Amino acid sequence: MATNATSFTSPLATIKYGAVPVPPQLEYVFEIVANASVWQILVTLLALAVVYDQIRYILNKGTIVGPAMKVPFIGPFLESVNPKFEEYHAKWLSGPLSCVSVFHKFVVIASTRDMARKVFNSPAFVKPCVVDVAHKLLGADNWVFLDGKAHVDFRKGLNGLFTRRALEIYLPGQEEVYNRYFKSFVDISKAANFKPVPWMTQFREIITAVSCRTFVGHYLGDEAVKKIADDYYLITEALELVNFPIIIPFTKTWYGKKAADMVLAEFARCAAKSKIRMAAGGEPNCIMDAWVVEMIASKKWRDAEEAGNTEGLTKPTHVLRDFTDYEIAQTVFTFLFASQDATSSAATWLFQIMAQRPDVLDRVRAENLATRNGNPNAPVNLEQLESMTYTRAVVRELLRYRPPVLMVPYVAKKPFPITDTYTAPKGSMVIPSTYLALRDPEVYQNPDVFDPERYYTGDAEVKGAKNYLVFGTGPHYCIGQHYAQMNLCLFLGKASLQLEWEHHATPLSEEIQVFATIFPKDHCPLVFKERKW
Repeated sequence: MATNATSFTSPLATIKYGAVPVPPQLEYVFEIVANASVWQILVTLLALAVVYDQIRYILNKGTIVGPAMKVPFIGPFLESVNPKFEEYHAKWLSGPLSCVSVFHKFVVIASTRDMARKVFNSPAFVKPCVVDVAHKLLGADNWVFLDGKAHVDFRKGLNGLFTRRALEIYLPGQEEVYNRYFKSFVDISKAANFKPVPWMTQFREIITAVSCRTFVGHYLGDEAVKKIADDYYLITEALELVNFPIIIPFTKTWYGKKAADMVLAEFARCAAKSKIRMAAGGEPNCIMDAWVVEMIASKKWRDAEEAGNTEGLTKPTHVLRDFTDYEIAQTVFTFLFASQDATSSAATWLFQIMAQRPDVLDRVRAENLATRNGNPNAPVNLEQLESMTYTRAVVRELLRYRPPVLMVPYVAKKPFPITDTYTAPKGSMVIPSTYLALRDPEVYQNPDVFDPERYYTGDAEVKGAKNYLVFGTGPHYCIGQHYAQMNLCLFLGKASLQLEWEHHATPLSEEIQVFATIFPKDHCPLVFKERKW
């Protein structure tokens, strides 16, 4: 019986060698290829790609710790989508250098203090890279992606925004935000009949509000601040360490891009308003104002220099060019990016631990009340904030005990000889971790215990100088580290005087959730009440 069938023959089957001489040894190979089906060829190519991927991983891995083989192409992508602190910790403990490979990215993890410091202090070999999609969210021409002299020069122009004199200017705005939000904390607890409510989201909102007030002042209305606070987690999700490198509609990166564009547009409008107000002689009260004032002073100097008459003018420490509204918005956005998640994490753990340690909170309260001369509602200046050594010790210890930034991604600009026996390949991600350095038992006695005394009466500040990598080190260390710590001191000090709070522990309270930074897995259930004096 006749059979209807369709057969597929490789196009190579009809190719003849013609006059081309073929060595007898290759005739067999050509015969196999010529008679192979399309599917056989595709499967063979796939197998070759898998082999190439494995060989490339093994060669990149060299002698450092890591899986013997890689899951073809994707590596541990599925595990990375939902990162677990315990898995990170195990990786750090596996060796000073370890590795993974996810998709096309080969990743070297530097876990110990010395390995981490080597990465932080090797700008000739590495530069900060964040993640692939960051260039699309923050802007490919953003200053954080500058390298070498260009980065150094730009950074110098920002140093004046974080001097003690500048920080003093920002304090009244921060106090204003905290006063307003402390009332809302009590209102939220009242509305919940004083039953515990997870407070992580509220901490993210208040930190967004105080950051926006510090960075862009009153140019941004309360509704816009609330919108940024509500949507900022979309940016955080888009910038997770493992994510799709391209923006596809309705994915995390797509929503993150929309949120980032909204923030940049709002900040650009703020920059335009700041320029008008500062040009009219207004008093600066936020970072944006302070930067615009420096631009105005720089322009006056440049114009006078060009005219050949600088008499009566003092040359600015750093003569700046005029930045566009969008460039100012980009730069201020990086300040928000650097501070938002990390400070939200620190605030969440800080309030949880203070509720667990009333002895510590009582000492913080007493110090803050004495500094304010017995008036719990009195504002403080920067000198007073800096004088509260116990409160500062609490913040320092909190950042050691629960470091918000666990890892800082860099990319190797060229082969990077991290040790005498291992060189990270060009293009690989090299990620120093801060955690083990901050839990080093040779530096910190009982490192798994929260103990502010180590910074108050102990020697942790001196002994742990090289271990305290909370703000990084080297040319890319956090430019706002003093601001961040003083902000947390102000937050905790004011709260200790104006609020009472209770933490309702759950089995998840001490378990760590990784979401860009770290948070308690139960999101910190708290109840707030107004403190009566």
